[in-house]
Amino acid sequence: MGTGLKSLSATLFLFLLLLPLVFSASNDGLFRIGLKKRKLEQNNRVASQIDTKEGEALRATLRKYRLSGNLGDPEDTDIIALKNYMDAQYFGEIGIGSPPQKFTVIFDTGSSNLWVPSSKCYFSVACYFHSKYKSRSSSTYKKNGKSAAIQYGTGAISGFFSEDNVKVGELVVKDQEFIEATKEPGITFLVAKFDGILGLGFQEISVGNAVPVWYNMVNQGLVKEPVFSFWFNRNADEEEGGELVFGGVDPNHYKGEHTYVPVTQKGYWQFDMGDVLIDGKSTGFCAGGCAAIADSGTSLLAGPTTIITELNHAIGASGVVSEECKAIVAQYGETIINSILAKDQPEKICSQIGLCTFDGTRGVSMGIKSIVDENVGKASGGVSDAMCSACEMTVVWMQNQLKQNQTQQQILNYVNQLCERLPSPMGESAVDCDSLSTLPNVSFTIGGKTFELIPEQYVLKVAQGDVAQCISGFTALDVPPPRGPLWILGDVFMGQYHTVFDYGNLRIGFAEAA
Repeated sequence: MGTGLKSLSATLFLFLLLLPLVFSASNDGLFRIGLKKRKLEQNNRVASQIDTKEGEALRATLRKYRLSGNLGDPEDTDIIALKNYMDAQYFGEIGIGSPPQKFTVIFDTGSSNLWVPSSKCYFSVACYFHSKYKSRSSSTYKKNGKSAAIQYGTGAISGFFSEDNVKVGELVVKDQEFIEATKEPGITFLVAKFDGILGLGFQEISVGNAVPVWYNMVNQGLVKEPVFSFWFNRNADEEEGGELVFGGVDPNHYKGEHTYVPVTQKGYWQFDMGDVLIDGKSTGFCAGGCAAIADSGTSLLAGPTTIITELNHAIGASGVVSEECKAIVAQYGETIINSILAKDQPEKICSQIGLCTFDGTRGVSMGIKSIVDENVGKASGGVSDAMCSACEMTVVWMQNQLKQNQTQQQILNYVNQLCERLPSPMGESAVDCDSLSTLPNVSFTIGGKTFELIPEQYVLKVAQGDVAQCISGFTALDVPPPRGPLWILGDVFMGQYHTVFDYGNLRIGFAEAA
């Protein structure tokens, strides 16, 4: 008996001695969520492209986002509808229910709902390849039943709301409202490496006005500070994907000081961004400012087609040839140059030559028949919108070249080259992997500071068997005023710059990632 007591005492002593070491990770009040990382794969990209082509959802949504077009109320636009998670690389694990049922999710600052597949998902094949929430297995489940649907670029998920406890790391959020998905159409969710999405955006864009998980963390007093931060590990040779930190910032994740900018519109983590530079030279379009969103659920950098085309031209990326753009240059190129030189208002030039109407704030496409329409025998609103947009882009490009004192012929040749580099909406452009050392640096101006990306950072290598294919990290997205022009700074940018989401002070901070 005495020996047993001595043994027990020794065990307790050892436990008490080691106790501070076991829980030292939480001594700073931070809660860390380890992120998993996977390599981009050609099969997933092909599946995504097939999925997009199977329906007109993405095309219809993109038409709604064009710089020109009869848009109705621009505030009705929903950027979540453009999201394509196929290239997402970073995932984390959460638990829902008591005991916790494990799910792999994307922590997405570009949306605000939590959803996972439901055990009641019977008719979507994707549900059978992922973990499913079983309400009957949880002692803390509460029925809600309100229907829900979220439209994405490659399809919609739909289902109903339920309430249960959600475990994120060591934090347990009680009575969290989330969506049990009973329908996950298309190939995207079938081949996805994740089960669901945990949105970290504002409640203003939450479907069903559900209170986001992050809000409840703050409201239930689970975090020391109303701040969370992302560190992505972009080293392809390391398995560690990075960390999402709730309650503050880990000083080991960044170098120097953060540059903070205020949130300008609650919903997305949106802020004002300045000019975009190619090797230190202005691209012109955002010199007067653009809106931007920091989005952990987007892998690439999405921006106005006008600038993306310039960027793809500068890095030699092969995009989609735009006949509309070439037609504009051939028929109206000299007229546009002369109008700019005559000090005409640039934003009205396209309406003056009959390709757009002007409503005082932006170009709006007319229902005209274009050269392309005549050639292919069709007159559609979509093509007319494209002609108007192509004209507006041409004006910006030519205006920028005139500032550099280029001759008329040099300008026409340059703009024609840009036409060759026009990307497909939300599409990808290939880059020669052997040319990286010759490509320019690309910089973004945020809070008066320049944030630079080198070629190795903005060009992504995609695994294709034993051979790597290189794709441009830039993709096109046109959002009209007043919300746009808009940039979405995804993982390509956030991987190089540690990002702080300061909910308490409604600001976003960027610093060089460690």
